[in-house]
Amino acid sequence: MNHPVQLRALVVFETMFGNTATVARSVTEGLVEGGMDVTVLGVRDAAGVDPSDFDLLVVGGPTHAFSLSRPGTRQDAVRQGAPAASAEGIGLREWIATLTPGHDHLLATFDTRVTKVRHLPKAASGRAARLITRRGFRLVSRPTGFVVTDIQGDLVDGETERATAWGRLLAVETHHRLTPVPVS
Repeated sequence: MNHPVQLRALVVFETMFGNTATVARSVTEGLVEGGMDVTVLGVRDAAGVDPSDFDLLVVGGPTHAFSLSRPGTRQDAVRQGAPAASAEGIGLREWIATLTPGHDHLLATFDTRVTKVRHLPKAASGRAARLITRRGFRLVSRPTGFVVTDIQGDLVDGETERATAWGRLLAVETHHRLTPVPVS
C-alpha cells in the first residue's frame, strides 16, 4: 500500500508592523492545504534551525530601501512607529548569511511593499532569492510581493487570500518536483 510522501516546509519571516507575519501565516495555510507539514518561525526564532531538514524553504520580509532590512533601516521603522522589539536581534539578511552553502533544496521568497511603489525594480524577495540561491537552493516560484496600503497600513484587500493561494501553488510545485512518479 502506497502512502503519500509528507513533504516539509520551513517558513521564516521578518516583520516590523505585522503585515509580513500575516502573509507568512496565509502562505503557511496554503502550504498545509496543499498537503505539507509546515514549521513557521519569526527570523529571531529561526537561529539554529537547519533548512536542510525541510523540502522547501519559504522566506519573507518587508522591503526596506529596495532590499532586505539592515540594522539602520529597522531603526528607521521603529522611528516610524514599529515596535522597538522588531529592530532587535537579527533580520533576514543576517539569518541568510548563516545558512550553510551546498544545499540542494527548494526555495520561495516573498516580501511586503507599499502600494505607491508596488512595481519596484528591486525588492526584499528578489535580494533574498539571490542570496539564498548562491547557497545552492533552487527557486520553485518567482520572488513574490504582497502589497500594503502604507508603511504602517494594512494589507491591501485580497492579499491574504492571494498569499494562501500562492502557498497552495508552492505545495503543488514542491510535490511535483520531489515526489517520484509511480511506474506502472
